[in-house]
Amino acid sequence: MRVRKKAWTEAEYVNNPHLVHNPREFKGRWNEVFGNDKPIYAEIGCGKGRFISQSAAANESINFVGVERQSTIVATAARNVGEAQNVRLIHGDVENLLEFFAPGEIKRLYINFCDPWPKKKWYKRRLTYRAFLEKYKELFGGEGEIFFKTDNTVLFEFSLNEFCADGWNLSNISLDLHKSDFEGNIMTEYEEKFSSKGFPIYRLEARWKNS
Repeated sequence: MRVRKKAWTEAEYVNNPHLVHNPREFKGRWNEVFGNDKPIYAEIGCGKGRFISQSAAANESINFVGVERQSTIVATAARNVGEAQNVRLIHGDVENLLEFFAPGEIKRLYINFCDPWPKKKWYKRRLTYRAFLEKYKELFGGEGEIFFKTDNTVLFEFSLNEFCADGWNLSNISLDLHKSDFEGNIMTEYEEKFSSKGFPIYRLEARWKNS
């Protein structure tokens, strides 16, 4: 879906210090971008930045990188991040993660409410399809974890099967997150909208360790 540009977004995109316009140059050197050696978590499809900015505020000992493929939206996220020092944003695509980061640089991936690609013929485009899971393994190096949320039942069931078939260890599986006893959930804009309409939110944690 094409997003309409606002008058301020182009200048924000060019000038906001949270945006890293040359991420390939920092592959293997993201500690230099942040100026420290704190662990790095990444969100694929950070949207307007609510989740990543609130996560960063709640976890100052972690650095966060948001990846978003639409320039207008990533400009909005950059504005919404405010003064947070532990957030950087990339205008890029999940297909290019291995060009942006060296193996082992990212310790956790957040995949929040990605496109479910509902038609059966589109299943290979889903971000939890096993070809993507193999890419994430390479990104993690020896070990890493994925925190995944969706409101789409078919995508969640598909994802459970893909993670299991690809050898990931699953935990904290929720079929209705907001009615569970899970603590510390940070909502995305999309999550708030659909949960307010009564849609259940599905969540899981998947961990990979190279034995």
